[in-house]
Amino acid sequence: MKFQYLFILMALSGAININAQREVQTLKHGWEFSHGNVFDAPNIQQVRIPHDWAIYGPFDRKHDLQIVAVEQNGETEATEKTGRTGGLPFIGKGIYRTVFEIPDTINRSVTIVFDGVMSNAEVTLNGKKVISWPYGYNSFYVNVDGIVLPGENRLEVACENKEGQSRWYPGAGLYRNVHVISTDKVHIPTWGTFVTTPVVTKEYASVSLSMEVAGTYNRQNINITTVILNPEGKEVAKKSNVFCARGQEFTQNFLVNHPILWSPDNPALYTAKTILSVDGKVVDEYDTSFGIRSLAYVPQKGFFLNGVPTKFKGVCNHHDLGPLGAAVNKSALRHQLELLKDMGVNAIRTSHNMPAPELVELCDEMGLMMMIEPFDDWGFRPKSPNGYGAVFDEWAEKDVSNMIRHFRNNPSVVMWSIGNEVPSQWGEPGIGELLRLRNTVRKLDTTRPITCGMDQVGEGAVIDNGFAAAIDIPGFNYKPQFYDKFYEKLPNGLILGSETASTVSSRGQYFFPVEFKDHNVVLHPENQSNSYDNESCSWSNTPDFDFARDDDNDWCIGQFVWTGFDYLGEPSPYDTDAWPSHSSVFGIIDLASLPKDRYYLYRSKWNEDSPTLHILPHWNWKGREGGVTPVFVYTSYPKAELFINGISQGIREKNDSTVYNRYRLMWMDTKYEPGELKVVTYDKNGKLAEEKTIRTAGKPHHLVATPHRKILAANGEDLCYITIQVADKDGNIIPTDNRRVKFKVEGAGSFEATANGDPTSLLPFQKPEMDLFSGAATAIVRSADKEGIITFTASANGVKPVTTTIQVE
Repeated sequence: MKFQYLFILMALSGAININAQREVQTLKHGWEFSHGNVFDAPNIQQVRIPHDWAIYGPFDRKHDLQIVAVEQNGETEATEKTGRTGGLPFIGKGIYRTVFEIPDTINRSVTIVFDGVMSNAEVTLNGKKVISWPYGYNSFYVNVDGIVLPGENRLEVACENKEGQSRWYPGAGLYRNVHVISTDKVHIPTWGTFVTTPVVTKEYASVSLSMEVAGTYNRQNINITTVILNPEGKEVAKKSNVFCARGQEFTQNFLVNHPILWSPDNPALYTAKTILSVDGKVVDEYDTSFGIRSLAYVPQKGFFLNGVPTKFKGVCNHHDLGPLGAAVNKSALRHQLELLKDMGVNAIRTSHNMPAPELVELCDEMGLMMMIEPFDDWGFRPKSPNGYGAVFDEWAEKDVSNMIRHFRNNPSVVMWSIGNEVPSQWGEPGIGELLRLRNTVRKLDTTRPITCGMDQVGEGAVIDNGFAAAIDIPGFNYKPQFYDKFYEKLPNGLILGSETASTVSSRGQYFFPVEFKDHNVVLHPENQSNSYDNESCSWSNTPDFDFARDDDNDWCIGQFVWTGFDYLGEPSPYDTDAWPSHSSVFGIIDLASLPKDRYYLYRSKWNEDSPTLHILPHWNWKGREGGVTPVFVYTSYPKAELFINGISQGIREKNDSTVYNRYRLMWMDTKYEPGELKVVTYDKNGKLAEEKTIRTAGKPHHLVATPHRKILAANGEDLCYITIQVADKDGNIIPTDNRRVKFKVEGAGSFEATANGDPTSLLPFQKPEMDLFSGAATAIVRSADKEGIITFTASANGVKPVTTTIQVE
C-alpha cells in the first residue's frame, strides 16, 4: 500500500528555538475495505476515509425493519416501523486495512486516535489487538508503544452494526478520521490540557492552563514554557517554569489584558502554545485553542454570555449529512452552519451523540454555542435492544470522560447534556444513573452546567421524583404549555427548551384547507406534510408557541428546535407501515440542504442583522382558479399589505389575538388567480420598508444552476452545493416541475452526490441524476487536489441545459 500523506505540525516562534517533532498522520487514503466478517479478497474495495459503507444503498423496506412500540411517543402496541433507520443496509460487519510508516521508535511514543468508528470497533496493529470500543459516536485513542514498529505498520479496524441498535440512521464503518500521532517519549498526551478563564472582565482575564505530562521518570525536571497568542497571533502572555514530575498535573496561570471575548458575533480564538524541554532540548510542542468568555446562568434572570443576556436560538441536528451519509466532511458541515447562521441560529445541540471534532472546531470558529450530548439511552429499560443501554453499565463513565476531555477547551461548548428522553426518568434506578453521569462530568469540568432532555412530566415523574431537580438546568422536550408549572415547582430557577417544535413539513408541498390546532396530526396520501407549517406530531407543536415562551419569560433561556436539517430515518408522522417514507420531515432545511418555508419563519424572528421577507405558497396552481388559497408572509417587519394582480387584499399587522398572529402575517381567505402576488411591508414607524413579488411561471424553458460557492480549495475535500431548477423563458422559477435531471462534471473535480429533499424518494444519492422535487434538487461536486476549473452541466428532456464553472485553487 502507499505511504499515507504526512502532516507535520511544527509551530515556529521567533523567541524559542523549536526542534521537537510532533508528527500527525491523518490516514485518509490507501485503505482497503471488505464487507463481512472476513477480509475477502474478491470483494476488496479501495476506499477513502471517512467512509460510510451503507449510504450507497440500495434503499429497501426490509433493512432494520423494527416492530416496536415507541413509548416516548405514547404508543402501547408494537407496530412495524418502516424506514425508522433510513431503509439503508447499515447492519453487518466490515473490515478496513491500511499501512502507515513510523520512521523511528527509539525514544518515541505513538498514539492512534479514532474520531469515530460505527460501531463495536476492534483495532489490531501488526497482528495484535490493541483496543476495542463499542460506541460508534465517541472518539477514542490507544497508545501503541511496544507494538508499533520502525518502518511499515499494518493497521486493521473491524466493526459491526447490529439489528435494533438505533432509532435513526447511524451510518457504518470508518466514518470519521483516523490519526497517528508520534511524539517524543516525554510529551503532552491526547486531550492532555485544560484551559479555564476563572475571571473575565473587559479590562483583563485570568487564564488557567492545566496539563498532563507523560513519559517522565520520578522527579524528572521538565522546563515548560507557554505563550498565549491572541487571535492575530500576537503574544499577550508568557510563562516559563520547571515542572518536577511526580505523577501530578501541572498548572500555569496567566493574565491577559484587554481580552477579546469569544461570542457568536465575534468568535475570537486564542492559542496556548506549550513547549516542553528536557536538558535544554525541546521535546514536544502542544497547541491548545481556546476562547475567553464568561458564562452565567442566573436564576429568574436567564443566561448571560460575557454579561450580556442571551437566549439560545438553537437547533438539534443529527450527525448524517444527507446524501453524503455519516461520512464526515468539514466543507459540508460548514455549509450547514452557514445556512443556520443566516437563519439567526446561535447554538447547536448534538442530538443524540458526541459530535465529530470538525463540527466543534467550526462552531468555535464561526460563533455557534453548543450543547454536547453523549447518548439517549441509559441502562434502565433501553429504547433499543442493542443500543447504548446494552453497554451503559460498563462504558458510560469511559464514554462521558472521553467526551468531556475532548471538548472542554472549546469555547463554543457552553453546556453538557447527559441524556435524552431516557426511560430512567421514571424508574427507580434512574436517579442513581443520573448521579453517576453527573459526577463523572463534574469530576472533569465544573465550568459548565449539566442538563438532560426530559419528556416524562406526569405525576410521579421528573418534576416530583427528584430527577429534574438533580441537574443544573432542567431541559424539557416540548411541553411549552407547562413551563410555568415546571418553573414554580422546581428549585432551579431556569427552564430550557432542550427540544422544541417538531413541526413537520415537506418543502414546497401545500395542502388545503389550512387549519391550525394543537398537536395537528395530519396524514396525506402522498406521505408529505404541509409547508404552511401548521402540522406537527401528537407530542409536538408549531414554532409560534416556543417563540412566545422565549419572549415572555426571562427564566426561559431559549430553545433547541427539532431539527435544523432533515435526516435519514425517523420519518414521523409516516413511520408506521408507511414505506417508502425513510427520512424525517422535522427539518427546517431539507435533506438536499434546501430551506423550507419554515426557515424564513425562524429567520424573521432570529436574524436581527438582516431583514426577512418571504411569501408562501408558490403561485402556480393550475386547476385551482377561484379556490381559497391562503397567503402567508414571514417577515421581520410588523406590517404588510398583499396585492393579487394589483388588487389589495388588505393589510395585516402582527398582534396578540392568537399566538400565530403574533409571528405570522396571514391572509386566510385569498383566492387563487394566475398572475402576480405582491407584498409591501412597513416598518415600526409605518414607513414603506420593502417589497417582494412572485409570479405564476409559464412553460418550462431552461434549467438554472446556482452554485453556493464559486471558488473551492484544491485539497480534494472541498464541496460545492449546486441548486438545480427549471425556469420559463422570462426566468421565473417553476416550483412544480419534477422532471429528471442528469449531471456531468469535468475538470478539476468530481461528482459527489445528489438529493432532492423528497422523504419518499428511493433514487440513489451517488448516481449523477435526480428527479426534481417541488421544482428543485441539489448536486454536490468535490474539488480535486490540484488547481483548475470544474465545469458542471445539467441537462433534462424538454428544456435547455445549463453549464456553470467553479474555480479550484
